[in-house]
Amino acid sequence: MKRMDDCFIDLTITSPPYDNLRDYKGYSFDFESIAKELYRVTKEGCVVVWIVGDATIKGSETGTSFKQALYFKEIGFNLHDTMIYKKNSPPLTHKRYEQNFEYMFILCKGKIKTFNPIYRKKIYKDTRTETQNRREKNGEFSKGFRSKAKETIKGNVWKYSVGGGISTKDKIAFKHPAIFPEQLVKEHIYSWSNEGDLIYDCFMGSGTTAKMAHLQKRNWIGSEISKEYTKLANKRIKIFTNQTSLF
Repeated sequence: MKRMDDCFIDLTITSPPYDNLRDYKGYSFDFESIAKELYRVTKEGCVVVWIVGDATIKGSETGTSFKQALYFKEIGFNLHDTMIYKKNSPPLTHKRYEQNFEYMFILCKGKIKTFNPIYRKKIYKDTRTETQNRREKNGEFSKGFRSKAKETIKGNVWKYSVGGGISTKDKIAFKHPAIFPEQLVKEHIYSWSNEGDLIYDCFMGSGTTAKMAHLQKRNWIGSEISKEYTKLANKRIKIFTNQTSLF
């Protein structure tokens, strides 16, 4: 990122290695330095999607996710939304409910510029024309009219099935220990960017962000410290484009 100009990137989608949940060939990362660089290279009004979770160590969750979100706020980002990435998980035996989600922090530099909402069909039918739809500061309800639209904006809990042959059909991708579901990346790219924008992943891994950016007519660039994973991503991306712009 130090090679990038200020205000260079339209959208970053990434998931850092955290709490040693995976073995990344011994590599580690300096979170605070990366966070500051992300702020510098992000254009005004644009978004970083930071996907992270917490390990449980000695009976306690680490809180890594919250610490990172608060640090992003300290250096200037707005925490635009705290979303949930819900996934299927194998049954485990321990004294807590199954951990089957990660946080997706939507971090915006200033006032958000681009939002292309994803809609879903309404799951209820309401024939009322007037409704008490929200409580004001004084405790009283304000009155409004219920929309007759057949669709509503998708909520901020996104559920995906994961695993071999599900997250992606690209078998080569599973040589990386922690890959994105392609649909997750596709929906974030659609939501926070427009065609022709520049999409970035500072932990490119198997190249999912690049692939989905290309398929949605966005430009892309990625960073990856591991030569092994860079070769993997380039090989995968070559199926869809002859361009390879990984650092």
